[in-house]
Amino acid sequence: MGPRINNRITAKTVQVISDDGQNLGTMPIAQALQMASDNGMDLVELNANNVPPIVKIMDFGKYKYEQKKRANEAKKKQKTNEMKEVWIKPFIEENDLQIKLRKVFEFLENGDKVKISVMTKGNRRVLAIGRDSIPALFEHVVELIGGRGVLESRSKPDERTKSIVIAPAKATK
Repeated sequence: MGPRINNRITAKTVQVISDDGQNLGTMPIAQALQMASDNGMDLVELNANNVPPIVKIMDFGKYKYEQKKRANEAKKKQKTNEMKEVWIKPFIEENDLQIKLRKVFEFLENGDKVKISVMTKGNRRVLAIGRDSIPALFEHVVELIGGRGVLESRSKPDERTKSIVIAPAKATK
């Protein structure tokens, strides 16, 4: 909604600040509105909770533009960390695992968390041998990742898809 301006200000008396930041004192709202219109500006309520409310003489259009510009700058600077996912097979060869880990390292360097999932659905070899090989595979992956990432969580034993989440090492310091 934003601050109240000009005739929408409901107080009878207000504390007025000029457009250059100088305190002009307490005065009736009519006098403050007249001063603002004489300068070709708006009267903007900055603090309605104060007694009397604090108002400032300013160009409201310019004020709104600067607020929007500041919000956009803050949004640009804000880094959103994403959850990236890498799938591996339970009986992956070491060379193939190294290739997958290069992608994991790239994600970690960008500050993203990585979910490493193992494909188990419909794999008869996994069902025949059992899922005991998957925790060993995850231990090996965590060992290979070393200091570049930190194990953040594991999938629950009863979950269908087995996975681990690796967070960048920098995020935990």
